[in-house]
Amino acid sequence: MRDNNRIILIMARYISLLFTPFYLPLVAFVVLFFVSYLSILPLAYKLMVLLIVWIFTCLIPTTLIRLYQRYQGWSFLKLLSKEGRIVPYVISIASYFACFYIMNSLHMPHFMSSIVVAALAIQILGAIINNWWKISTHTAAIGGTTGAIAAFCYIYGFNPIWWLCILIILAGIIGTGRMILRIHTLGEICGGYLLGLGAGFIAVILS
Repeated sequence: MRDNNRIILIMARYISLLFTPFYLPLVAFVVLFFVSYLSILPLAYKLMVLLIVWIFTCLIPTTLIRLYQRYQGWSFLKLLSKEGRIVPYVISIASYFACFYIMNSLHMPHFMSSIVVAALAIQILGAIINNWWKISTHTAAIGGTTGAIAAFCYIYGFNPIWWLCILIILAGIIGTGRMILRIHTLGEICGGYLLGLGAGFIAVILS
């Protein structure tokens, strides 16, 4: 029994690490580039966009947050507390804004930058709500990706049903993992997902 519990905890930790919120804007771009009509774009162009998105939404915020954690001498659990998430939110918002600025400077199509706008909106709303309620950023991110893909489906008329099914299943797996680790309650998990889903869909539709 103890071995089974240990295996479940290890799996929950790996799921949380594998599906970190910073990777999900990248997932949204991959889906668009290889499922929608955007697959006709040159491979070199798609790789350049993916590299920019990865650097500013994954590499930079992850690196800076880890450096901040080491500088403060905090444990991982301290970083996950409501107070400990303030600076990581600021770092993420600044990194996502820089990504949006660079994409605009390179005159990339507006619908591409709208994905970053959706992710930025989720980060800003999450930071505001964090003052009162520690919603799950993991489920907010997967919810935002789902909402953004659904919005693009509505706008451009492609059928991403299998991707949406995969994302919804992943949301359940990620949320369950966060609860197993006792990092979030069910309410925080559901609140984060609904925030991301709504913000992701609306941000893409309006941008």
